[in-house]
Amino acid sequence: MRSLMLGIWSGQEMCTGGSLFGYDLGVSGGVTSMDDFLKEFLPKIYRRKQANLHETDYCKYDNQLLTLFTSSLFAGLVSTFGASYVTRNKGRRASILVGAVSFFLGGAINAGAVNITMLIVGRILLGAGI
Repeated sequence: MRSLMLGIWSGQEMCTGGSLFGYDLGVSGGVTSMDDFLKEFLPKIYRRKQANLHETDYCKYDNQLLTLFTSSLFAGLVSTFGASYVTRNKGRRASILVGAVSFFLGGAINAGAVNITMLIVGRILLGAGI
């Protein structure tokens, strides 16, 4: 019975992590097309968007920095290799603590971001925490 409950709890935790990951990707997709976000963090794309109102969105949002921002959460997936090392050598508690600190720091950096670089670093840390 104990192993069944542990299995159910583990499944719930994995689903929660997946939900957070998917939710963040869904929100960032909508945010990257908002004028206020583009004005603040990617003014070059904003100007191109306003100048070319009649062309497709694929042409307006063709920018490597925007692509890096959108995919930066995936960079946190590389942290799984570090997490396995920490878990093997220091235990699960240390691994969870490192992930929680990373998630907190990523959220704090994103909340206080004043440029696109801070947003990208914050998203990488968030991805590592998930």
